[in-house]
Amino acid sequence: MLKVTLICSDKNHPVFRWLHKWKTENEHQYVINLLTRLADITSEGDLLFLVSCSEIVTKEHRKMFQYSLVLHASDLPKNRGWSPHIWSILNGENDITLSLLEAEDKIDTGRLWKKTKIKLNGTELYDEINEKLFSSELQLISWACKNLGCVTPTLQNSSAANYLPKRTAKDSELDISKSLESQFDLLRVCDPNRFPAFFYIRGCKYNVKIEKCSDE
Repeated sequence: MLKVTLICSDKNHPVFRWLHKWKTENEHQYVINLLTRLADITSEGDLLFLVSCSEIVTKEHRKMFQYSLVLHASDLPKNRGWSPHIWSILNGENDITLSLLEAEDKIDTGRLWKKTKIKLNGTELYDEINEKLFSSELQLISWACKNLGCVTPTLQNSSAANYLPKRTAKDSELDISKSLESQFDLLRVCDPNRFPAFFYIRGCKYNVKIEKCSDE
């Protein structure tokens, strides 16, 4: 049986339960380990998937697998780096590309295996964006498992690359001098549990959470 290892650095990350669901649904055909640390890898395998993994995967780790693959939500080599789909939505984009690529020492530079498009309509909130993104990620994981040995990877054009900065809690701050409409995309992408939108007024900090509702 194909031996698959999934690494997600944080059990509290919303993608973790999706990975656990994929593991449960596919254990009849693959040997699957779902881990939070590279140090917990104890045996060699066929495929290593890095999904929201904050660690750098060294050559020593990669040697333990036939292929080590990364899921990255941008049209690589464009927007290498952190939280690319968040930055794209904040820039007004509704079409997001999800790339499956090989892990390398320098982040997001590996050969590309496959890309898929994710369509947004501009009204989705954080959980709805995640649902579309994570669903596509699981589809790419399944595709890689089924097509192992049949893939012809392509090199990236590094001259066309740019790098995005890592987002912090500070990036969720609203500007009370600006309109709600102008900051709606920021409200959409803020993780309401880990990095909620917030603002300061009259010496106090206030968190902001939004949800869709019917007018009826």
